[in-house]
Amino acid sequence: MLALSRADACVVIGRRDSTANLRWANNTATTNGVAEEVSLSIVSIMGRRVASVTRTHFPADDLEAMVRESEAACEGKPEAPDFMPLPVSTTSVVDWAEPAGSTDIRIFDGFAHRLAGVFGRARAANLQTFGYGEHQASTTWLASSTGLRRRHASRIGKVEVTAKTPDFSRSSWGGTVTEAFADVDPDALFDRLQRRLDWSSRIIALPAGHYQVLLEPSATADLAVATYELMARRDADEGRSPFSSPGGGARLGERLFGGLTMYSDPTEPGIGAIPFHSSVDSGSMSSVFDNGLDATRTEWIEDGYLRALVTPRYWAARAHAGAIPYVDNLIVAGEGPSLEQMVASTKRGLLVTCFWYIRTVDPQTALMTGLTRDGVFLVENGEIAGAVNNFRWNMSPIGAFAQTSEIGRTGMALPREHDEFLRAKAPATRIDDFNMSSVSEAT
Repeated sequence: MLALSRADACVVIGRRDSTANLRWANNTATTNGVAEEVSLSIVSIMGRRVASVTRTHFPADDLEAMVRESEAACEGKPEAPDFMPLPVSTTSVVDWAEPAGSTDIRIFDGFAHRLAGVFGRARAANLQTFGYGEHQASTTWLASSTGLRRRHASRIGKVEVTAKTPDFSRSSWGGTVTEAFADVDPDALFDRLQRRLDWSSRIIALPAGHYQVLLEPSATADLAVATYELMARRDADEGRSPFSSPGGGARLGERLFGGLTMYSDPTEPGIGAIPFHSSVDSGSMSSVFDNGLDATRTEWIEDGYLRALVTPRYWAARAHAGAIPYVDNLIVAGEGPSLEQMVASTKRGLLVTCFWYIRTVDPQTALMTGLTRDGVFLVENGEIAGAVNNFRWNMSPIGAFAQTSEIGRTGMALPREHDEFLRAKAPATRIDDFNMSSVSEAT
């Protein structure tokens, strides 16, 4: 492809995704399937203009036409504000010609066998389970006219389970992330859901208000991902971000997050991410001119202090700072107590299992709204007193984390709202003042 290019510079990105999935409802497996998707992108640079073409069907006879199309598309474009010379490398990639990673329905063999046992347990307890499992093997290749050759293969999957009483008046949700499903224990998941449904046998009506909350790891991860999506250095420097300083520039070095520590690392065990930048368009958090740039461990927040924001090379040059690429995983660090220990030390508060339907109200202040769902419980004197009604909440995740008074033990965490963001780890967190703004009728 690069040999066909007549542009001043060119980047070619190939991707193959192999996916398997399994669904169940009413304690019965319902469907399963496999899918494969391939894509090829040509990014052409003519002078300071850039354009890209992406196809999911690209027979050999059409490749030159794709290249010409991307070059022609540059002609009508304005000069790119993020123009930078492409990164250069002559390093050889030893696994470049290796076959693409793949998965198939057999990934669920052991899991499905154990799941059948859960179906029997659920029927005996007069409960119904509903769920979804997915596994994906992805391979990305990136080559540029400046000698870059990068390849990355990864495997990641998830399980989500909801348990309900027959009249659907009580429900509980749980989920986890996995690389290969061998480490997923459906019985342990069901134990957790059944215990919550037992707690829900007593319903306590509570009004809207400000509460101390214990967020389970899924809810912590959702707030962390929502925060990460706002962490663009350009937006902060231009005054369009909650990380903008009133006097201009970014609030780097300020303590905004209580005692929280949050980082990304492509080599993080269990949630390893692509270790280089790959994109076909540009924005505040990415640039096509950074394709192939190394992504490394980045401390975004350290003990509450804002340490870094996503900074493409073009903005780094303007800000006289180092380039910091986006990394496709996120870890909230924690070595504290277990969730059970946190509950036991709570005088009065709400245990929130997960969030739902999070939406941004004001991106400049990070004000967001969302719902609780499938399990909110009142904790009194170290014990679960019962389930309470759902709430709509209004809160900035930055403001929420600023009031974190206890951080639990980090582990795999599936953010329910941001469940496309599979590479996350988080602990349970205690937030002293969380704004449950109204009672929700959601069940």
